[in-house]
Amino acid sequence: MDILSSLGLIIPELILAISGLILLLVSAWGGNQASKPVSIAACIALGGAFFLVAPGVCAGVSGPDTLAFFGQMRIDAFAGIAKLMISAAAGAALVVAPAYFDRLKAMRPEFAVLVLFAALGMSIMVSAADLLALYIGLELNSLAAYVLAAYLRDDDKSAEAGLKYFVLGALASGILLFGMSLTYGFTGTTSFTGINAAISGGLSGGQLFGLIFVLAGMAFKISAVPFHMWTPDVYEGAPTPVTAFFASAPKVAAIALLARLSLEAFGSQAEAWQQVVTFAAIASIVVGALGAIGQDNIKRLLAFSSINNVGFILIGLATATLAGASAMLIYLVFYVAMTVGSFVAVLMLKDAEGNPLETFGDIKGLSTTRPALAWCLLLIMFSLAGIPPLMGFYGKLVVFQAAVEADLLALAVIGIAASVIGAFYYLKFIKVMFFDEPVDRVKGTSDWAHWALLLISTVVISPVAFLGTEWLGNLTEMAAAALAIAG
Repeated sequence: MDILSSLGLIIPELILAISGLILLLVSAWGGNQASKPVSIAACIALGGAFFLVAPGVCAGVSGPDTLAFFGQMRIDAFAGIAKLMISAAAGAALVVAPAYFDRLKAMRPEFAVLVLFAALGMSIMVSAADLLALYIGLELNSLAAYVLAAYLRDDDKSAEAGLKYFVLGALASGILLFGMSLTYGFTGTTSFTGINAAISGGLSGGQLFGLIFVLAGMAFKISAVPFHMWTPDVYEGAPTPVTAFFASAPKVAAIALLARLSLEAFGSQAEAWQQVVTFAAIASIVVGALGAIGQDNIKRLLAFSSINNVGFILIGLATATLAGASAMLIYLVFYVAMTVGSFVAVLMLKDAEGNPLETFGDIKGLSTTRPALAWCLLLIMFSLAGIPPLMGFYGKLVVFQAAVEADLLALAVIGIAASVIGAFYYLKFIKVMFFDEPVDRVKGTSDWAHWALLLISTVVISPVAFLGTEWLGNLTEMAAAALAIAG
């Protein structure tokens, strides 16, 4: 495939890249006064990329025609559905950021530029069909994310979060790069299809070590146990709009990349990595559930909730089947909606002066003082707990069903049992908001954008969304089938 054809396939990525560069110049010349127009322009760029990707997802594009740059990238339906979630989550972060940073007089145009470049890196990640493209996309996303975590330069918690994320992220990148070098050294290729062919006859010791190190590096990016230690501190310390972004878009990109790596590059030796993924899934579910129980800070609790949800998503990958990959994508769609909704609700918890309220003590009796906000939070928490008839339950159901069909009954049973444990801390929200004496600390008002995002998220995870499950299932099945054709 020639360069012009490849450029035609990556028009959404070109829009993000060119928009990011132009807005970077506008930021440099316009100063802080350009923050609002730059944010609006960044949202438009993300929206344009979203609508350009959507037709390919609906058509289920796959096969050789989706290869770009001589096999470096694969612009298929699987990558497309991940890009839709990434664009939506990044756009949500841009919408809620101005109100948060304006209070601190810290809204600067580079925030939107960093989000754009992070989204570009994630788009390259999910389309990677080669280890080199994988690493370029991963580092482009990571470099923007390190700066975003420490965005509030004068805030000690934000600076600490940025430093922790940078140091541990650099370590994980080194582990991943070492695994990639071992894989290349013992297979002679960096192409996913080439690696799959090279190991089809069995794994040598060097290839196995390469696989393990690659999986370990990716486990950090998705905050799976035992590489989860950075998550609670970074989620608590980073500005809340940044935390909302970290908990959604990069998580989608890393999980989609891990699925592509596992099923395309190492698909012919699934037995070698299934045990690792199964352990990470069980450990993440258990640690996420138990770690959240004693938390009083809502953002830290949501960090453990994120770890817990990653475990459920990994159950789909552990099946090593296309049905499992499809179930993962379904769970991710509702996970993004629940995550965006929960963090938007946290952003709406503020006192009369606009200061953020982030502890359970601040939301006692919220149903009396702010009933609409409390009921939206109730639905989101019930959905995260997997209580029917909300869509969080449906996401868990399809993942467990894929596990049972793949003869992983024990894994499904453990997941179901652990979800009962996890329900405890989600129900804590309900108990505090609806049954404790009101403290009436939440007095700040929120703009229409916050309410719109919260209501959209609530509708997406409500029983109304069952009307679209058949359509969503068809999309995810076509996306998963693209992995089979690629492999």
